[in-house]
Amino acid sequence: MNTRTDFIGNMVAEDFRTAAIFKRHGIDFCCKGGRTIEEACSNKKLAPEKIYEELEALPKNEGSAIDFNSWPLDLLADYIEKTHHRYVEEKTPVLQAFLDKLCKVHGDRHPELFEINAIFNESAHDLAAHMKKEELILFPFVRNMVKARISGEALLQPPFGTVENPVNMMQHEHTVEGERFRKIAEITDEYLPPADACNTYKVAFAMLQDFENDLHKHIHLENNILFPKAIRLEKEFAVESKN
Repeated sequence: MNTRTDFIGNMVAEDFRTAAIFKRHGIDFCCKGGRTIEEACSNKKLAPEKIYEELEALPKNEGSAIDFNSWPLDLLADYIEKTHHRYVEEKTPVLQAFLDKLCKVHGDRHPELFEINAIFNESAHDLAAHMKKEELILFPFVRNMVKARISGEALLQPPFGTVENPVNMMQHEHTVEGERFRKIAEITDEYLPPADACNTYKVAFAMLQDFENDLHKHIHLENNILFPKAIRLEKEFAVESKN
């Protein structure tokens, strides 16, 4: 890992512990992972040397962290679906109920809750559709590519032309979700409950923060590992078909 020249997304793909450092400095490693540290710092007026030092001070990775970068693509797609998609499906209705309750009970004193609730409901609606597109269209094609590679069979042409088409759509939708949660984090002062917050208020904000953290990892696994490798694998089939 070359902290001076590598893209941020590649660094996180190689060692997920680096994500905590980027998050602490407000640097997007999932939706905007295709930048160097210097480029990211320039946009935020940060000193890159501080981040270089923190990254280089990380203890040598002893292998305790999961190396998603080495996983077969079909296994990674299964993991994303069964871990991160399931997380969204399970937590969304709970958060919606909490936020609805907060608006009714605390909305008069904290009108910002209505905006938070509206943004989260938009996100919930769009994420549900987004995940279905991955589960029904993109991920099955990724699994077909892996199966064809193992069996030596020819890869059937997908109805969407090239895997880059759904990937581009998914990446755009990831960016939209990233912006939504940046807005929620801004409104909530980084998920800090107000002094008069009840337990439901505190739990809801903690859950929102967990939801954002899970979404960051979810998007990172797709944008920085699954999608680039799927594009490369499809191109390998194209080269072989010409020979």
